[in-house]
Amino acid sequence: MTNRDKKDNIRGRMAYAGEPFNVARRKVEEAAAHLVSKAEFHEVMRTGRCDLSNRELAALPPEITALTNLWELRLDGNQLTALPPEITALTNLWELRLDGNQLTALPPEIGQLTNLGTLTLDGNQLTALPPEIGQLTNLGTLTLDGNQVTVLPAEIGQLTNLRQLRLDGNQLTALPAEIGKLTNLRELGLDGNQLAALPPEIGQLTNLRRMRLDGNLLSALPTQIGQLTNLRDLTLRHNQLSALPAEIAQLTNLQELGLDGNLLSALPAHIGQLTNLRDLTLHHNQLTALPTEIARLVNLRELGLGGNLLSELPPEIAELTNLGRLRLDGNRLTALPPEIGQLTNLRQLTLGGNQLTALPPEIAELTNLARLGLDGNRLGALLDQVGQLRNLRDLMLRYNQLTALPAEIANLNKLLDLRLDGNQLTSLPPEIGRLTNLRTLGLNHNRLTALPPEIGQLANLRGLGLDGNRLTALPRELADLISGGLKLGLAGNPLQGVILQLYGQGPQALASYLRSLERAQSS
Repeated sequence: MTNRDKKDNIRGRMAYAGEPFNVARRKVEEAAAHLVSKAEFHEVMRTGRCDLSNRELAALPPEITALTNLWELRLDGNQLTALPPEITALTNLWELRLDGNQLTALPPEIGQLTNLGTLTLDGNQLTALPPEIGQLTNLGTLTLDGNQVTVLPAEIGQLTNLRQLRLDGNQLTALPAEIGKLTNLRELGLDGNQLAALPPEIGQLTNLRRMRLDGNLLSALPTQIGQLTNLRDLTLRHNQLSALPAEIAQLTNLQELGLDGNLLSALPAHIGQLTNLRDLTLHHNQLTALPTEIARLVNLRELGLGGNLLSELPPEIAELTNLGRLRLDGNRLTALPPEIGQLTNLRQLTLGGNQLTALPPEIAELTNLARLGLDGNRLGALLDQVGQLRNLRDLMLRYNQLTALPAEIANLNKLLDLRLDGNQLTSLPPEIGRLTNLRTLGLNHNRLTALPPEIGQLANLRGLGLDGNRLTALPRELADLISGGLKLGLAGNPLQGVILQLYGQGPQALASYLRSLERAQSS
C-alpha cells in the first residue's frame, strides 16, 4: 500500500467512525511523517503553527486540513499551483503565507477563512482575486506583489480592517472606486503597475501613512490627493507627471516625496508648505529653475535634482541648513552661489556633468563634506581653500581642465579616493605624499611626465591609474607599494628600458627592478 493509500484509508475511517480529534490526529501524524519529523509534528500540535515552507510541495498535503487548531500556516517557497477547497476546514487560521508558489487562482472557498488577519501571496501567477476575498473582513495585511493581477474586484472595499495592501509589480490599469472604503489603510503599495489615473476616492484613505506609485503611467494626480493629510511617504517616480496639483501643499506631514523620472518643468511655489519634508528627490525631470519658496523646507536632509535643466541655484538655498546630501549632477550650472557655504551640515555634494569653471571660495566652509563630486565640468584650477575640507573621503575631479593641484591638497588627510583622470596635469606636488590614507588615485589620461618620489609614502594605496600619460620612468620609491599588491595601470606611456617588459612579467619583477635602481644609486 502506498503512502497516499494509507492517508486515504485513515481519512475514510475517520469519516465513517466519527473518531475523536485526538485519535484522528495521531493517525494523521503517522501518515504525514514523510513531510515533517515526529518532533516537528508534535510541535505543530502544541503551538498551532505549521511551517512547510521551501519543501518543494506541488500540492497541499490533505492531512493538513484536519489540523483545525492551526492558527499559522506557512507554505511559501513551494510549487503549489492551486489550493484545495478543503482548506476551509482551517477556520482558526489567522496567518496564511503562500509567497513564491505557482498559484494561478484562489478558490472561492478562501472567503470562508474569516479569521485570517494576514494573507501573503507575493510571487505567484495570480491574474485576479475572487469576489469572495471580500469576506475576509478581519484581514489586516494583504500582499500580492509580483503577480499578474489586472483588476481588483469591487469587493476589495469590504476589507475595512486592512492596514497594509501591497500590489507592487502587477498589471493593474485602474483602481476600483471601492478602494476608498479602506479607511484604516496605513500602507498602499502600487509600484510597477500600469495605472494611468487614480480615482477621486483615493482621498478617502485619510489614515494612509505610506503610498508607493513608482513606475506607473500617471500623467496627473487628483485634487483629492490633498486629503491624505497623514501621509508620511509618497513616491511617484517614473511616471508621466508634468505638474503637481496645488492641493499637494496640504500634505503637511509628508517626510519623503519621490518624483524622479517624470516630466516636471517647474515646482509650484506651494511646495514650500511641506515643511516636514526630509527627503525630496526630483532626478531626471525637466526643471529649469527652483522656486525661492524651497527655502522654507528647513527640515530637508536630502535634495536630489540630478538630470534636470537647472542653470543656477537660488541664493535662498542657503536656508536649508539641515541638508546632508545635495545632488545636482547633469544640469547646466555655470556657477554656484556664495551662499552654498552656509550649508555646513552637507556630507555629500555632487555636481558632475555641469558647466562649472570655478568654485566659490565659500566652498571651504563645508567642513563636514565627506564626498565632493565634480566630474565632467570645466574647472581649470582648484582653489587653495579646498584644503580646508578636512573630512573629505572622496574627491571626484575627472574630465575637467586642471593643469595643476594646489599644495594644500595635502591637508585632506582623511581622503580615501581621489580621481583626477582626464585632466591636463603635467606634474603632481610633492605634498601628495601626505595623503597617507589614500586607497585609490586615478590619474589616467593626463600629461604627466614624471611622478614625485613622495608618492611612495602612500602606504595604503591599492589602486594607481596612470594609463595614457607621458611617463618615461617610474620612481624607485614605488617598489614597496608594487610588491605589496598595488594595482598599477601603465598602458599608453612611453616608458623607457625594460620597465614595460617587467610590468608584463608581474609586480614582483617590476618591484625588484626598481629596488635595484635604489641599490645602484646608493652604491
